[in-house]
Amino acid sequence: MKNLIVLIALISWPLIAYPQIKDLDIARGKERVELPFEYVNDFIILTVYFNEILPLKFIFDTGAEYTLITKKEITDLLQVDYRKKYPLLGADLTTELYAYLATGVRLRVEEFAAINRSILVLEEDYFQFEEFAGINIQGIIGSDLFRRFVVKIDYKRKKIILIDPSQFEPPGAKYKKLDIEVFRHKPYIFARTQMQNDTTSFAVKLLVDTGASLPLLLYTDTNEGITIPPKVIRSNIAMGLGGFIEGYLGRIQEIQVDEFVLNDVVTNFQDLTISLDSLSLNERNGIIGNRILNRFTVIIDYIREDMYLRGHKKFNRRFKYDRSGMTVITSGKDLNVYSVTRVVPNSPAEEAGVQPGDEIRAVNGWPTLFLTLDSINRKMRKKIGKKINLILNRDGEKIKVNFVLRDLI
Repeated sequence: MKNLIVLIALISWPLIAYPQIKDLDIARGKERVELPFEYVNDFIILTVYFNEILPLKFIFDTGAEYTLITKKEITDLLQVDYRKKYPLLGADLTTELYAYLATGVRLRVEEFAAINRSILVLEEDYFQFEEFAGINIQGIIGSDLFRRFVVKIDYKRKKIILIDPSQFEPPGAKYKKLDIEVFRHKPYIFARTQMQNDTTSFAVKLLVDTGASLPLLLYTDTNEGITIPPKVIRSNIAMGLGGFIEGYLGRIQEIQVDEFVLNDVVTNFQDLTISLDSLSLNERNGIIGNRILNRFTVIIDYIREDMYLRGHKKFNRRFKYDRSGMTVITSGKDLNVYSVTRVVPNSPAEEAGVQPGDEIRAVNGWPTLFLTLDSINRKMRKKIGKKINLILNRDGEKIKVNFVLRDLI
């Protein structure tokens, strides 16, 4: 229940004209550059050096059009020049928020550098990535930086490879080539989906979004075939600018991308009845995120509008999801305080007496000093029947609870 969708929060951002100058630099003679990344809680995280001074953590996001910094205190400290203030819409699509256009910025990742750049800086840290990712995040790298390259995302080796398009040679027979659409520098694929208890499939258009930590999101009102399954839980399906995005969580019977078929896919469902800018949505039916993409090696050729997929071994393994009914967030200076923020009704956690606001002190005998948010979430996705013992702190009182994991969707 920690899904976070960057794209949802950015749909209303204004178009920004960046100066048309040579602003990207790769070491001389290099036809490609490899960027190592961390993979934490299903986010791709790059270490970015800001103005050659500060090492910052940025999410690599194919679903975001622009690069941004979420913490204005960083650019204030370095006395970055702000040129203009832009209004943004919050996650509820009505609240007005703000960002600034900062100019003359240099960002470097390994041997790849963006020089004399303009980037967006949020007036406040509306996202609060730390709570849900369990790691300090200071920004997002959007397609304005990498769309001029062929981008290879190797989830197994944890590397992003940027390739000069003029030097790119299509990969061999182990990869499947897909025709994609690139709109406003963001890639879209075409797939077929099949709902639960249905024998027919239908076509969907999906944004390829590495800024989303979920497997799949479908908009219920964009296709009459997209229906909410009989077994769902209502939850905060995402975190957007300034708040949560409500929806349902369940499973669909199947999604097929060319020859690749994935079954019983954990899927978020969102209603988009609020009037939205159709140009921003680009008539898409949803989003495909990292928990599907990480089952493949992905190559995106933005110039030629092609994508190549190579399935990993057991790419069609069963999708796991939280079986406890708890949403856990992290806080504190060292991000080592873990608190329950939501409990699903009639779930194992609720039946055991877990309440929102409880602080987790130990899981199955392991003090949280030795755990991370990612490891706690993985424990809650263990097999059906796994017993979980928690030590909680509730208003200064030590409480012990235990429950058994079971499927909720």
